[in-house]
Amino acid sequence: MAFQRKKPAAIGIKAQNPGFIEPTLATSIEKVPAGERWLHEIKFDGYRVQLHIANEAAKVFTRNGHDWTKRFAKIAHDAFLISASSAIIDGEVVVPAADGTTDFSVPQNELKGKSTRIVMVAFDLLYLNGYDLRKLPLVERKSHLKKLIARSAIQFSESLEAEGAEVFKHACSIGLEGVVSKVRDSKYNSGRGNDWVKKTCAQRETLTIAGFALDGNDWDGIYLGRRKGNDLVYAGKVDHGFDKASAARLRQALTPLIRKTQPYAKRIAHKGIWVEPQLMAEIEYRAKSAEGKVRHPFFKGLREDV
Repeated sequence: MAFQRKKPAAIGIKAQNPGFIEPTLATSIEKVPAGERWLHEIKFDGYRVQLHIANEAAKVFTRNGHDWTKRFAKIAHDAFLISASSAIIDGEVVVPAADGTTDFSVPQNELKGKSTRIVMVAFDLLYLNGYDLRKLPLVERKSHLKKLIARSAIQFSESLEAEGAEVFKHACSIGLEGVVSKVRDSKYNSGRGNDWVKKTCAQRETLTIAGFALDGNDWDGIYLGRRKGNDLVYAGKVDHGFDKASAARLRQALTPLIRKTQPYAKRIAHKGIWVEPQLMAEIEYRAKSAEGKVRHPFFKGLREDV
């Protein structure tokens, strides 16, 4: 016998299914807002998606409206127990690590339609059973969403009832990407605005340069290492933060140090031009993965005083 979905009570404004909805985007800010007007949620490092349920079928769309249901087949399957004849849910597809963090590079490696690791974290409900919910206050939409997905494998993004600065401090201390703050009674407005704002964690570290990469003859970044005893452990690749002058200076400084083999204690799969690990780079990044790899790193300068 086929599973029978039970329709919840009508809410919102009666309307035809609008199809894909341009998502609300958060504006970057320098300071996390304070006060009871704001709710704060963990910022995830994954793929922004929109889950559509219609006529007993589930589809998953990217933030630009591309149908990635085949790539995110597990998410469509996870939505099966959502009790709705039609729904549009806003969220993020992530691959959670054991420490609770997420890493954008991981779901990129899971886009083959066979992943059992990906999870959707839902944070907003835009449409339900023939009713448009976008004009309802955010707290009401989230309340309906939490009940709607309770029996499914879709996870719910909780709002944290604490001061924004404390939430942000804690998020950064445990290696999370940052915080998204949302006006408690805001409507869902497509595009970038000030009702949703985000603050990402930025950390700095001085790391050893293990090699560099070229795209043809063009500069393509540096490979990093972190000292662990006498060993050098892979810490990621940096391909942002360079201008022509800094790239030329780095290439000039590293060329005399070129060696044939990787300086890492454990070989990595990347193809680079490897160097003796003698120079250090100052790197700014948002967070670190469980393995110690820096996320979203930016080159800030060559450290010659180390």
